[in-house]
Amino acid sequence: MLFDDSYKTIDGNAKGIYRDKGSKFIAYAYPIRSEDELKHLINNLKSEHSKARHFCYAYRLTPDRSVFRINDDGEPSGTAGRPILNCLLSDDLTNILIIVVRYFGGTLLGVPGLINAYKTASIEAIAASKIITKSINDVYEVHFEYMQMNDVMKLIKDENLYVLAQNFDIHCILKFEVRKAQLNMILSKFDKIEGLIIKYLYTN
Repeated sequence: MLFDDSYKTIDGNAKGIYRDKGSKFIAYAYPIRSEDELKHLINNLKSEHSKARHFCYAYRLTPDRSVFRINDDGEPSGTAGRPILNCLLSDDLTNILIIVVRYFGGTLLGVPGLINAYKTASIEAIAASKIITKSINDVYEVHFEYMQMNDVMKLIKDENLYVLAQNFDIHCILKFEVRKAQLNMILSKFDKIEGLIIKYLYTN
């Protein structure tokens, strides 16, 4: 297999805490699917921690891990978002957001101290998470006549394909998910059933 058809993410929310010289760093890890979720999560933390000084974060998105963003939220450049992102990179996690809430303790930590604090809090949050591996799946839709139902359903069952939606009438539509590694083999089997129309929808 030429490409990796799976990725690692976390199964649910988790939290990690680090303290240094009176400052408190609380890291929150969230599994996310899109950037749209960020604003809501940050706003929730801002209302929960109204006296905190900084809300720094990093996230990685998409199964190929190509989308990422960091934010230092007023901390010296490179001392917050980057160390958080580095934790995600070193564990090869994606579809994950970590926000670190900082309460200032009155003593400046300096650049090395800040980098260590944001990194350690993030490591604690990841350690408290359940890391899971998900396969990258393509979603397809197959259109067929009622007479072809048995052939289609046998293929779905034999290959253990996950059906997302189905509508069986004179003209039938079935939406299913297939792991990328199996894709070519599955499509070639569908090709052998005459008169089907099969459409790629999106990647999961």
